[in-house]
Amino acid sequence: MAPPGPPARDPPAPPHSRRGPAPFPSRPRPPGGPCRAGPAPSAAAPPVSAMAAPVGDAASASSAGAWELRHLHLQLRVAFAAAGAGRLRGAARLELRCARDGAGPLRLDAHPTLRVRRAALLPPPGESGDPPGDPPGDPLPVQSRPFASYGSALHIALPQPPRAGQLLTLHIDYEAGEGPGVCWLSPEQTAGKQKPYMYTQGQAVLNRSFFPCFDTPSVKCTYSAEVKVPEGFTAVMSATSWEREKDNTFIFKMSQPIPSYLIALAVGDIVSADVGPRSRVWAEPCLIEAAKKEYDGVIEEFLVVGEKLFGPYVWGRYDILFMPPSFPFGGMENPCLTFLTPCVLAGDRSLADVVIHEISHSWFGNLVTNATWGEFWLNEGFTMYAQRRISTEVYGLPYTCLEAATGRALLRQHMDNTGEDHPLNKLRVVIEPGVNPEDTYNETPYEKGFCFVSYLAHLVGDQSKFDGFLQAYVNRFKFQSITADDALGFFLEYFPELKEKGVDTIPGFEFDRWLNTPGWPPYLPDLSPGEQLMKPAEELAELWAADGLNVEAIEAVDIAAWRTYQLVYFLDQILQKSPLPEGNVERLSKMYPKISRAQNAELRLRWCQIILKNNLEAEYSKVKDFLHSQGKQKYTLPLYRAMWAGPEAARALAMETFSATAPQLHVNVQNYVKKILGLEVAEN
Repeated sequence: MAPPGPPARDPPAPPHSRRGPAPFPSRPRPPGGPCRAGPAPSAAAPPVSAMAAPVGDAASASSAGAWELRHLHLQLRVAFAAAGAGRLRGAARLELRCARDGAGPLRLDAHPTLRVRRAALLPPPGESGDPPGDPPGDPLPVQSRPFASYGSALHIALPQPPRAGQLLTLHIDYEAGEGPGVCWLSPEQTAGKQKPYMYTQGQAVLNRSFFPCFDTPSVKCTYSAEVKVPEGFTAVMSATSWEREKDNTFIFKMSQPIPSYLIALAVGDIVSADVGPRSRVWAEPCLIEAAKKEYDGVIEEFLVVGEKLFGPYVWGRYDILFMPPSFPFGGMENPCLTFLTPCVLAGDRSLADVVIHEISHSWFGNLVTNATWGEFWLNEGFTMYAQRRISTEVYGLPYTCLEAATGRALLRQHMDNTGEDHPLNKLRVVIEPGVNPEDTYNETPYEKGFCFVSYLAHLVGDQSKFDGFLQAYVNRFKFQSITADDALGFFLEYFPELKEKGVDTIPGFEFDRWLNTPGWPPYLPDLSPGEQLMKPAEELAELWAADGLNVEAIEAVDIAAWRTYQLVYFLDQILQKSPLPEGNVERLSKMYPKISRAQNAELRLRWCQIILKNNLEAEYSKVKDFLHSQGKQKYTLPLYRAMWAGPEAARALAMETFSATAPQLHVNVQNYVKKILGLEVAEN
C-alpha cells in the first residue's frame, strides 16, 4: 500500500503514493543518532503445492498451518440498500488438501458481521451429487468464536479426522457487507453523484469480513469468482481474466496464487478505456476521459523499465481503477487492478508517476510476499527501492534523490514523534496476539526498509550486480511468502564472497541490529545529487521570505521547468517560513499561477496550508473548493487541523465546509474530522 505519512494511515509523501530509487552513491553512518547475477526469472507459476508452508501468524485465528488451500471460488450477489450498508449474499468454496495427520478442527478467519448460513463438505468429483433442489453436500456443525477486536474464529467440525494428503472441498453459504473490509458509498460520495458504489479493502486483516478464509499473507491460492450485480452496474476484481455474462453476472479468474488480502472487488457505474497494450483505466463515466488523457502510454513505459530491472511482469494486465473522490487512501496494489485515488488526475500528468510504487509491488509484495505482517518491510522496503530504481531510470538520479529526501524527512518526523526507541521502529515487529496489524502501520517499514535494501546494495558495490540479485530473488521466491531470514539467507547465498567476509556481523551494521533494534537507520544512502534541485528552491524561498522583496532576483528564477517534487519542496520551505511579511503571499500567488491555480493535489494541499498559515482570507475559497473536490485523508485532515488552529474566521470556514461535505466523506474520515472540530463521534 502507499506509504503512511502524516496525518494518519494514508499514503504520504508528496506526491507519489509511494516513492523513488537507490542506486544512490552511498555512505554508511555509525549507529546511533540521526545523520543528516543470477538467472532471469520465468513467468510460470509453480504448482501451488510447491509453495512455502504457512508461517505462524498471531493475527490469524485459522488453522492455516495444517492445510493447503488449493483454490478459492466465490459466488456472490451484490445488493445495494437505500441507505447505509448493502449486502453480499453467496458462497465460498475452498478446495483443501490436509497437510498432516491429526490436523484437528478446521478453523477459518471470519468476522462477527459475517453470518454463516450453512457449511458442508462436497462429494469428491465423480461421486453422485445431491437430489435436485437440495443444498449441496453433507452439512457440518459451525461455531463462531471470539478471537480479536478485528475478527472471529470460524470452527468447522469435520465428520472424521483428515489424513495427510486428503482432498476436501468445503462449501460455505454466507452473508456479509457490514464489516470493515466492505465499503458502501452513497451517490453523494461518488464523482457522478447518481449511483451508489461498493469496494473492498483487504489489507491487512479486513478481508475476513468479506469472505471466510485463511486471512494470513503466508497462504496463497488461485481464485475465481462469479458476481451478480444490479442492472446498470459493473463489477471488477483483481483477476487475470474478466467477462460479462447474461443477467449482469461477471466471471473472474486469477490464475496466479495470491494471499487473501489482495482479493478485491468493486461495483459501481464504471467504464473503461485502453491506455496501453496491456493496460486500461476504469472510472466513473465523468472521470474516464481525464483518466485516459493522464495515463495514455504512461503505464507501459513504467512496466517496461520494471521488467528490464526485475524480470517478467507475470500478471498479464495492469489496469487502474480510479476510485470515487471519497476514497480515503492513495492507492492499493491489488494485482492486475490497482485501486488509485482520483487526486492524481491533475490534468497535466504531473502526478502520473504516483503509480510507480504500485507497479513495483507487482514484483515485491504481490509476487514475493511477507509471510507475516511483523515483517512488512519485505513488502514495502523492497518496493520503495524498486520504485526509486524505476524513477532513476525514467527521471534521473537528482529528481529521485529529491523525492527520497522527502521520504527521509517523513521518517525523521515519525521517529521524533514516537521516540526512536519505540518498538514499532524496528523492521521485525512483534505483533502480539490481539493486536491489530493495522495499528503497527507507520513509515518505518517503508523508509527504514528502503535504507536496509540500499545498504545491501552498498555491500555489493555494483548496481548491475545488485539488479541481477533482485531478479534472482524474485525468481527464487515468486508466488511464495517468505521471512527476513529467507531473504537475507538468499542474499548471502547469492554473494558467497560477502558471506565469507561476514558482512552480516559488521559491528554497528549487523543484520540482526537492522531487524531487531529500534531507531534511526545505521546507514543512509547519499541523496546529495538532489541538492542541485533543492538549492534553487531554498534560495527562492529565502527571497520570498524577506521583508523587502528583491523582485529582480525573484524574476531571474524560472520555475517553468520545475517538476512536482521541486515545487513541493519550494512550497514546504515557504510554509516553514510562514507567516511571510505582509503582502508577499499575495504577490507570490499572482506571480506563480502555476502554483496558486494548480489542479495538482500535492500543490493544492500546500497552497491551502500557506493560505491558512498566512491568514489570507481573500483566498479561503480555494481551501473550500479543494475540500469539496476530494475526501482523501492525507489532504483533508491537515487542512482541518490548520483551520481549527487558526483565527475565528478559519474556524468558521472549517465548520461551514465540514457541514457541506460530511456526506461525501468516508465514515472514518468523517470521524477524524469530528474529533479535530470537537464534535461528537457516533459509535460504529
